[in-house]
Amino acid sequence: MRRQDIWIDFGLSGLTKWFAAPWVGEVTPEELLSEAANWGDGAYAPTLLQDASRLLGSQLPTPVIDRLWCAAIGLPYDPAAVPVDGRAWLDEIVRICAARIRRDEPSFTPAPPEPITGGPSRDAVLEEIREAEPSMLNAVEAAGHPGGSEAVAALRRVVVEVDPDLGFRLFLRVLKAYRVPITESRYLRYHELGEDFGYHELVVDDGTLQSVPCTD
Repeated sequence: MRRQDIWIDFGLSGLTKWFAAPWVGEVTPEELLSEAANWGDGAYAPTLLQDASRLLGSQLPTPVIDRLWCAAIGLPYDPAAVPVDGRAWLDEIVRICAARIRRDEPSFTPAPPEPITGGPSRDAVLEEIREAEPSMLNAVEAAGHPGGSEAVAALRRVVVEVDPDLGFRLFLRVLKAYRVPITESRYLRYHELGEDFGYHELVVDDGTLQSVPCTD
């Protein structure tokens, strides 16, 4: 299956949506991860493996990865309550996804992700984060969660240091998790960026983005 044909949010950003489901406490994290990797007869596994591998190969500290994970799910970041550190969790994602891929390709061996080439510039994604930052901070504060500025800074680091594609998807997931209001003009720009990245339109908005009329 081509990435454009995956009609749900994929990769690490999509996995955070699985962990935001109301029934998440009924299964172990590893069981839920295995279910995600198996989605679409295994179509999800390569995208999830790639995102996890890119983060593992980056210089992002574990607390930044933990904060990103919590923000994308809509949970407060509490270092004392994180059950497993971010890099150990990424290692587990790689292990389970590689095992799922081997069910169809027995000789598969994970390799470093290919270099990022083409696609929208980092500046385009950074600009959207900059414009949405005040609304994001207000929404995080309204939820009673600390560290909104740190979460936004973590998103910027992913865009600059890891992958604008992953950074944009995580940014969208934070907007959805905290029900951040966005203007119709920005909503259209997100879809344009999604087209440039090769997303299915439902990856950008699965019905949970909070679009509001422009006031200017």
